[in-house]
Amino acid sequence: MKRIPWKIYLGLTLMALSLIFYLIHYAVFRDSHHIFLYLIGDIAFVFIQVLLVTMIIDQLLSRREKRSLLNKLNMVIGAFFSEVGTHLLKLFNQFDSYNDQIRKDLTENNDWSNKAFSNMNKRLKDYNHHIESQKGDLLALRVFLQGKREFLLALLENPNLLEHEAFTELLWAVFHLTEELSFREDLRQLPDTDYNHLSVDIQRAYHLLIVEWLAYMRHLRDSYPYLFSLAVRMNPFNPNASAVVK
Repeated sequence: MKRIPWKIYLGLTLMALSLIFYLIHYAVFRDSHHIFLYLIGDIAFVFIQVLLVTMIIDQLLSRREKRSLLNKLNMVIGAFFSEVGTHLLKLFNQFDSYNDQIRKDLTENNDWSNKAFSNMNKRLKDYNHHIESQKGDLLALRVFLQGKREFLLALLENPNLLEHEAFTELLWAVFHLTEELSFREDLRQLPDTDYNHLSVDIQRAYHLLIVEWLAYMRHLRDSYPYLFSLAVRMNPFNPNASAVVK
């Protein structure tokens, strides 16, 4: 037999107590007019209370919670790019046969304005990454990702990341690539079909990583100008990147 939830018991108890006290009030004062006057007035205010609580106050609190959650997520994303993302973009660049175009878009042509960010995001949707897994250093990529395996696992265990589907998808793509590389003993002697498979895995992670990097750069520009200044100087798409202020 299904048990009745305790909330229903509590609701019925409160309604019974209310009825008992109304009966006591009537028994003592014999004034039904007074009882119905305040009862109807209280019921009428319930609708205003619902409006205030659920539609106004609740929205304000939800907006504040979302802002707080976004700040926490951006801290996690910042840690990811400091520890993994920025260097991983440099490694991925080696595999992109058309990297001159994207390097130009993200260094020479990008003035970091809202219009520039929007244009770059639009171009990325149709951007043709021509990834060749044999062009870059797969061994260096594997060593780097294996060294960051524990860090990536710790990020995947963060419950806050469930609210950020795009970044979670990026982590899974990077982690999958780590697994693919780890299970291959000799990366210098693989069949062409295997190299093609790795090219697809690299392209998936590379594309998602660029999209998230752009979003993170925009966040830094709007919220932390001093961090943005360093991130621009250390742009992973700039072969002459340097932390030195010129």
